[in-house]
Amino acid sequence: MEKKKLLPVVLAVTALAATPFTNAPKAYAIDDLDIEADDYDTEAEAEYTITFTLEEELEDGDEITVEFDSDFDLDEVEEDDVEAEVDGSTEDDIDVSGNTVTITVSEDYSEGDDVEITIPNVINPEDDDDYEISVETDNEDEESETIEIGDDADNDDDDDDDDDDGDFEVDLSEDEEDKKSGYDLGTIDLSDEDQELEDGAEVVVSFPDEDMLPDEDDYEEGDITINGEDVEEGDIEIDGNEITLTIPDGLEGEDELEIEFDEDFGIRNPMADDDYTITVEYDGEEYESEEFEIVDKNGNSTSNSKSDSNFGVTLSDSNAGSRSSYTIEADFGSKYKLEPGKDVIVTFPTSEMLPPSIDKSSVFVNGKESKGIYINGNKVYVTAPDSVSKSGKVKVSFGYYSWITNPKTAGSYDIAMSVSGKTITSKKFSITGTPIVQQPVVTPPVVPVTPVVAADNSQALVTKTKAGLNQVTGFNIQVKQVGEQLVAGKDYLQVTLPVGFKVPTAIPITNTSVNGVYPSKVVVSGQNILIYPKQNIAQNAPATIIITEAAKITNPAVKNVYSVGVSTSAHKGPLFSRLVGIGGAVVPAVTPAPTPAVTFPVNAARIKVGVANFTLRGNTYPLKAAPFLANGTTTAVPAQFFKEALAMSTIWNNNTVSIVSGTTAMRFTVGSNIARVGTQSVVMPAAVTLQNGMPMIPLKFVADQVGYKVLWDAKTSSVGVFK
Repeated sequence: MEKKKLLPVVLAVTALAATPFTNAPKAYAIDDLDIEADDYDTEAEAEYTITFTLEEELEDGDEITVEFDSDFDLDEVEEDDVEAEVDGSTEDDIDVSGNTVTITVSEDYSEGDDVEITIPNVINPEDDDDYEISVETDNEDEESETIEIGDDADNDDDDDDDDDDGDFEVDLSEDEEDKKSGYDLGTIDLSDEDQELEDGAEVVVSFPDEDMLPDEDDYEEGDITINGEDVEEGDIEIDGNEITLTIPDGLEGEDELEIEFDEDFGIRNPMADDDYTITVEYDGEEYESEEFEIVDKNGNSTSNSKSDSNFGVTLSDSNAGSRSSYTIEADFGSKYKLEPGKDVIVTFPTSEMLPPSIDKSSVFVNGKESKGIYINGNKVYVTAPDSVSKSGKVKVSFGYYSWITNPKTAGSYDIAMSVSGKTITSKKFSITGTPIVQQPVVTPPVVPVTPVVAADNSQALVTKTKAGLNQVTGFNIQVKQVGEQLVAGKDYLQVTLPVGFKVPTAIPITNTSVNGVYPSKVVVSGQNILIYPKQNIAQNAPATIIITEAAKITNPAVKNVYSVGVSTSAHKGPLFSRLVGIGGAVVPAVTPAPTPAVTFPVNAARIKVGVANFTLRGNTYPLKAAPFLANGTTTAVPAQFFKEALAMSTIWNNNTVSIVSGTTAMRFTVGSNIARVGTQSVVMPAAVTLQNGMPMIPLKFVADQVGYKVLWDAKTSSVGVFK
């Protein structure tokens, strides 16, 4: 009988042993989860910091998973930008898929180890509401935290050690410097320190400056209230920057404290615009307010024009007088934000650095093409595109074709950037090299010169490794002739990708090569990739540029044909551009029609696009800037050409050009496509631009006004102008 009773027990044990344990619930949940963002506004671009403590060990290969509510947008989150640290060790095996970030650990970790994960470029939901973010590991249950998104979001964790959180708010009736104002201090929660008000007890209020406070006897009862009760005149004592108040009768036992100073009490705001705090002391405990801001008499907060350690300036060329791209990046915090359609004001050291106008396509705000550019003196007003997200983190990139030149004298300089009334000044950046001495203006040449080097890239190629929408792609670019010689470490090859391609903010040198050799450095400026070869490249030598998929350049999301441009820092004008098809778009085949040979008259002045010279009667003369194809339809030439090649009376500066031929007078404005011909305003096919300090004018437009003929010779790719 006993054996029969034992049999089910043995079977039960056997069955239990055969049951897999993989579906058993996790026994632990992560501990001390804290999730914070630097911006809780709707549709803002925010950086999220997630910290917690392991309650169960992790082994090599285990995963930590962070999942955002589906209303968050993580499309702009790059895996390389996510930072994960466990017990002080950095983990870089990170995957971003949809709204989930997964970290695969590369070593073993123990219970009690601290984890910190930073995820930038998260776009908050578009609606005011509460949203969940959850965290789990392979060995611990999911733990989540609710985040409030919206203008009135309150995600404070009541951490008394947080320097950014005060114990109470300060409301002012006026916030202008040196102006009389009312001050409302409240509400202070005394229950946090197990305190209550006592009738007849004293409270001491310390202001930033004793000059803010009125003289004694300049106030009266009713000018100050505590919890709505008037403080009697005899219960107010002023000493230096402190006001001691006696608690009015009837407030015994209350555990909140609110003090209101009426404007008639006579407190004046500080003399300098800045951020300030007020301290309240009661029963041995001290409470400090949140910062409140005093603005200058124009309503601006110039107190925020201090140097910011997060504000850096990056140049593609730091030599004095050199043309350079400028990338300017600053963090304005959560209070001051870049908004779509609003201006970012960038103040350069001198107005001489700036051209009269800048094409908006050469300037990017947070990675997107600017909506508009306006220059006034040494200030550039950059209008943010409508598609940009609200963010306190602002990055403005002026590309090489913004035509900004460095100061002509070596030294240390800074740049200021203003957003929503707040101005921050950058760290100093250095300009090196020999000062540039302004050369005298050269009169029309009389001595033939050696022609500028021409580069033939009719057979140049641009190929990509992937052509699908939103796919990460690499590039193989075959430059047949580089034109002018490239000096190692100084000159660069520039690849310009059209808007739509996603270009990372930085590309490691190991992800690129020039003629099989890693470059000395790679600089990313908006859609421009500047690759500095480590070796010299001889005049008109070929160059093969490789950008691997590891650079993480992403194809556009829209099926289309896109143009990729290639240029160098040494050669005047672009080398070439090539069309590439994305998403199945087919690049149209171009079969040039045969063209008859063109014979130019002996008096014709001849030019070539991309070549900075002209030929007249067998002699070659230099031009300050190379002719180029404007808007893809018309050749633009320097104003100098009309004077020196066509003998027209021509006067120019950086803003205007005047040309007179016979009885026809023409006036042009840099940045405008409207010309004044006699008394009439006439629309040109392209606007006047400034290149290398020289206004560039549509050639055929001028020729048509004064009866000159313009002929194109396809065989030699040259233009002849004659009368």
